[in-house]
Amino acid sequence: MPPYFASGEAIIGYLGAIGIKTKLRTMERAAFFSALATKKLKGLCFCATAEYGNASTRMAVVVPSSGNLAYGGFPDIDELYQRQLTETDSEKREAMLHQIQKTLHERTRFAPIFDYFWPSGIGPRVEEVSLMKIDPFPWSAPLEDVRLKRP
Repeated sequence: MPPYFASGEAIIGYLGAIGIKTKLRTMERAAFFSALATKKLKGLCFCATAEYGNASTRMAVVVPSSGNLAYGGFPDIDELYQRQLTETDSEKREAMLHQIQKTLHERTRFAPIFDYFWPSGIGPRVEEVSLMKIDPFPWSAPLEDVRLKRP
C-alpha cells in the first residue's frame, strides 16, 4: 500500500526467512485504491484500515462477505455479524464480537505478521507530548509541537 513500500519489504524479508517466497508489487496510490475497491488484487496484501468507531464498525469492511474490502467470507460469521448489528444487549453484543474474532483467529483468516506502531514523544524529558492535538489522531502530532524540557 503506497507509501508503505518499506514496510512491505520488511514483511517480504520476514516471510522469506521462513521459506515463503513473495515479491513486492509497487503501485501508484490511485491505482492501488482502484484495484482494492474493485477487488482486483490477488495474493498477499499488506492492508490496514483506519475505520473509526467500535469493534463492529472496524470489522465492517473486511469481516463480512459484503465488506467493501472483503475477499470472501464465511456464512456463519456473516450471520453472526448481522445478528450483532441489531443486538440491543451490550453484553450479548460484546460476546458475539468476541466469538467472531475467536472464529477468525481459529480459521486463520488474518495473519498478524507485522506489528505496526507509531512512536510518540512521551517521557520525563518531554515538556509537551502533543497527543490528541489533532483529534482523534492518537500520536504525537504535529511533531513540530513536541517540546523537550530544557536541561
